Amino acid sequence: MPAWKRRTEGEARWQVAVAVAVAVALQLPLPGRVVLLRPVWLLPAVEGLLLLVLVMANPRRINRESRALRVLGLSLAAVLSLANAWSVAQLVTGLVDGTEGGSAGPLLVTGGAIWLTNIIVFGLWYWEFDRGGPVARAEGTRIYPDFQFVQMASPQLAPPDWEPTFGDYLYLSFTNAAAFSPTDVMPLSRWAKMGMTAQATVSIVTVALVVARAVNILR
Repeated sequence: MPAWKRRTEGEARWQVAVAVAVAVALQLPLPGRVVLLRPVWLLPAVEGLLLLVLVMANPRRINRESRALRVLGLSLAAVLSLANAWSVAQLVTGLVDGTEGGSAGPLLVTGGAIWLTNIIVFGLWYWEFDRGGPVARAEGTRIYPDFQFVQMASPQLAPPDWEPTFGDYLYLSFTNAAAFSPTDVMPLSRWAKMGMTAQATVSIVTVALVVARAVNILR
């Protein structure tokens, strides 16, 4: 039986910890007019504190969970999502109204930071909910996956101990944001399909408006 179907020791913490830390850091260079709370460092400080608590609870492997830890992890994802959604809305509104994007360089930095944060945030949501989350996957309590990775459909192409980790969900999120559609990872459940649809929509709007405005400025 492949590892993703049976009980395992749980995935390493470092991948998701590094990615969330990067998402928190990406909020710092954003201009104050597009952030949810001021000063700019306030919300990243709260997110960093939540991340620290989660790391202390499972410092090496994510194999222990309680209701409090589950709520804390989902709260961190929700705060990151809310902050980035607000930044997207403010940036898009400013570009449409003509109050944002006076210079191509800062505009591309802001748009790029928001786009990359969007990738990490959706990767975090996919990781948190696929088959009940990382701890449920480690315990093998749910047999039906929400996402079908290549290694699941073709187990002969993967080692027996392969199972999806946060890096796989981050790859899924990046390819969906870049291609605006599934590539080699297929969504199976309805929530997975709707989540990928929402991410692709945000990515299309952000990239189209930011690139179009930057090109006009450079001309």
